[in-house]
Amino acid sequence: MKIATFNINGIKARLPHLVEWLEDTRPAVACLQEIKTQDEGFPAADFEAIGYSAIWHGQKSFNGVAILADTRAGHTLTEVQRGLGIAGVNEGDDEQARYLEADVDGVRIACLYLPNGNPHPGPKFTYKLAWMARLRERMAELWAQEIPAVVLGDFNVIPHDDDVWSVKAMQNDALMQPESRAAYARLLADGWTDAIRTHNPRGGVWTYWDYQAGAWQRDHGFRIDHILLSPECADRMEACGVDKAYRGREKSSDHTPVWVRLSL
Repeated sequence: MKIATFNINGIKARLPHLVEWLEDTRPAVACLQEIKTQDEGFPAADFEAIGYSAIWHGQKSFNGVAILADTRAGHTLTEVQRGLGIAGVNEGDDEQARYLEADVDGVRIACLYLPNGNPHPGPKFTYKLAWMARLRERMAELWAQEIPAVVLGDFNVIPHDDDVWSVKAMQNDALMQPESRAAYARLLADGWTDAIRTHNPRGGVWTYWDYQAGAWQRDHGFRIDHILLSPECADRMEACGVDKAYRGREKSSDHTPVWVRLSL
């Protein structure tokens, strides 16, 4: 069972690129972030045409998450929860579309797009930390139920110095602040497994390259897209990886897909 995450950075702009990746790699489950569309604008029919069912939690112009399941391979998708019950940055904001949870063939899939937190310090960074604290609570609930679970998506956290091409270049960014890293480390300390880190303990694996300053061409990237596994899933992990080549294609997202394969 191959489960993948992909920050698509605008589903309408990247739709041909996304469909190409789905048909090339055929994950059983694909979690998407930054779909950047309201619910009524989600291109569900395009995914149905290639054999994927979908659920989504959209928001106009910003954020947005979705989960796709390969129905041709017999996978079924059942929504469990949308949102974590956290208000936006400004008082009176509706909850931002950043979290979606579903069951796929006995595995709980939690797709997330964690707040960036910049500029730091400020209210957006405060919101980021509050969001991470609420995420930890939800993950603890899943843990207590002993549900085989995969929590994955764009965490907007660079966990270690060897997860970035240049520590100096990112040292003032919210993605690398001690508070952000500590909040991520607490998730792992609770017993969750970072799939990519487990297979690449020395780091040096990137999932994001900025559009600016020739970052892709110079391989100036960092790792912020993560897959966390409950013990029930960690024991079933056969392989994981990063589909780096898709970042180099025309009109690509600034992220690239990340995946894990679990034994049935």
